[in-house]
Parts: sequence; structure tokens; C-alpha cells
Amino acid sequence: MDQRPRLSDVAARVGVSPASVSLVLRGAPGPSAETRERVLAAAAELGYRADRTASLLARRRRHLLGVLLDVRNPFHAELVEEIQVEADAAGYEVVLSTLTRARDEARAVETLLDFRSEALILLGPDASEGELAKLAAQVPCVVVGRMARGVDVDVVRPADDVGVDAALDHLIGLGHTRIAFVDGGRGVVASSRRRGYRRAMRRAGLAAQVLPGDHTEEGGIRAGRVIAADPARPSAVVASNDRLAVGLMDALLRAGVDVPGQVSVVGYDDSSLARLAHIDLTSVNQNAHGQARNAVLAAVSRLDGGRTTASEMVLVPRLVVRGSTAPPVRTAENHMAGRDEGPVASSAQGTDGDE
Repeated sequence: MDQRPRLSDVAARVGVSPASVSLVLRGAPGPSAETRERVLAAAAELGYRADRTASLLARRRRHLLGVLLDVRNPFHAELVEEIQVEADAAGYEVVLSTLTRARDEARAVETLLDFRSEALILLGPDASEGELAKLAAQVPCVVVGRMARGVDVDVVRPADDVGVDAALDHLIGLGHTRIAFVDGGRGVVASSRRRGYRRAMRRAGLAAQVLPGDHTEEGGIRAGRVIAADPARPSAVVASNDRLAVGLMDALLRAGVDVPGQVSVVGYDDSSLARLAHIDLTSVNQNAHGQARNAVLAAVSRLDGGRTTASEMVLVPRLVVRGSTAPPVRTAENHMAGRDEGPVASSAQGTDGDE
């Protein structure tokens, strides 16, 4: 049974009407200074807290933004923090719905709709354009982190090809030519980064080597074990996300392969993991603040400004260089193995029509 003090309890303590208490708590004009002081004192004594849900339901507008995120993704956590700051500034509340092992995207979106969110901000959704179109017909949607072509949704995303190019330019500039890529799985964002890697390697005249992975540290560990066991291993690896990169580094170090002495590693997201001192991961920064700010602005311009046409904001990522990358070490042994002396045979992974 709910034993929380109610508005009527505060009114009874002070001896005024519930309407007067509501005016005081909302800071609205009307009650005298003495009444305000007594109401605030009584509310503090009783431990009264306003029922936010009831307050929202009483309004014609809910001013509620629903955010879909993957609870396992540290970069999503950073985006949500920035989204909350921007939503507060715009006068909106935020409700979160998460993906987990047992909770898929469709169910998470249904929760946001059940809360009667006025607009949805979807972080890295894997929904097809057709599914996004159906959702956008119900409520304004902002897609963060990926493309969505021919659909009436607003898009805020990094230029993933620029981010991958920056990672490869850095490694090639250090002298690496045998650069592998650990794949992020079949998601839309991962596919975009994989395509970017293959195009950039082709432009550089280098052969691509794509190792299977996913969005987890375990995927990176599996890829790291494969690389550690390869006598002609690549001298550098780009991972599709930071969690993969951290798992990869762990597996390499456990196998006695020095990072960056023998293998340089670059991640993608520049999440809180990358900035940990003992990881010190070179990673592509996607500008979490910029993505969050533009996502909230897109939603609010639909809701408050009456905008009806879809928009796309593409932000330029930047590479943050830390201690996980260095020039390749040339020795007689790796010269004989052909390491850093030319391209390796391409190992094609993925069946999503990569270029």
C-alpha cells in the first residue's frame, strides 16, 4: 500500500486547500508569503514529493522524450547523460528503455510508446527503414548514430567513414601496412564501419583482413586469440567499438603479445573505457555532446517548432591518440614472416553487401 504523503496531507497540516498547496509548490502567484512559508515547512516535515507521473498526465502536453539505448554500451550511457542535460534545458523530461539479453528493440520501443512519449530518440537502432517509417507515423523519431534513407525521421550521426579513415591514416602514418579489422557484427552501425575499413584499405592499396566479432569484450577476446596464434599476425588492428578493442587487448596481453610493442590497437567510440589509465586506448571520438544536443534540438523543433520535414546532421569524428598505438617494430623475424612488408591476403567476413 502506498504510504507516501499526499498533497491533501500537506493541506490538512497547514489548514489550507489542496489548490493553495499546489500553487505554492509550483511557485505560482496567489498565496501570501506567510502561507508559502507554512506550506513549504509542512511539505518538508512530511517528506512530501510531487507525483511526477500524475503531474504529467494532468497536462495537455507531456514534454516527455523517450530514449532507446543498449544498457551494455558504455557510449550510450554517455549519450544519455548528455541528452538529459539538453532535455532539462529545453524543459523536457526523459524516460529510458533499454535493450538487454532478454529484451529486444521492439519491446523496448513499445515501452516508450506506453509511457506516451511525445518523441523518441533512438540510439543506434537496428530497425529497418520500413520499421522506422511505421514508427515515425506514430510519433516523431530521431535516429542517432546511423543512416536512415527515405524515411521521415531525423538523423544525427557521425561520419563513420571519416572516423575509420582517421584511424587508418594514423596507423599507416606510423608505418603499418598489415592492418586487420575486428567486425562489430550484423548491426547497421557495425556494417557502416566495416564498409569504411574496406574502402579505406582499398584506397591505400592494402589488403583487408576482417575478423568476426560483435559488440562485446568477449568478441574481442576471441579475435585476440586468433591474432595471437597467427605467426604472421597483423601489426595493427582497428576494432569496430571500444568494448571489442578492450577484449582484444586483454587476449593479446594474456598471450604475451605486447600492445603496442607488437600489435597496435585502435578502438571506436572513445568511451569511458578508452580513457581508463591502464587501457589508454587510441579511439575515434564521436562527439557525444554534439550528437545529444542535436538529437534533442531535432525532437524539440518537431514538437515545439512545428517542423515537418526530415533533417540529417552529420558530425565529423576525430581520432584521440593514446598509448595503444606505436610504429611497428621491425626485426629479422618479422621481416622473414613478411610482416609490415606488404599486404596480407584478404579474409572476407560478413554477407551484407560490403563494398
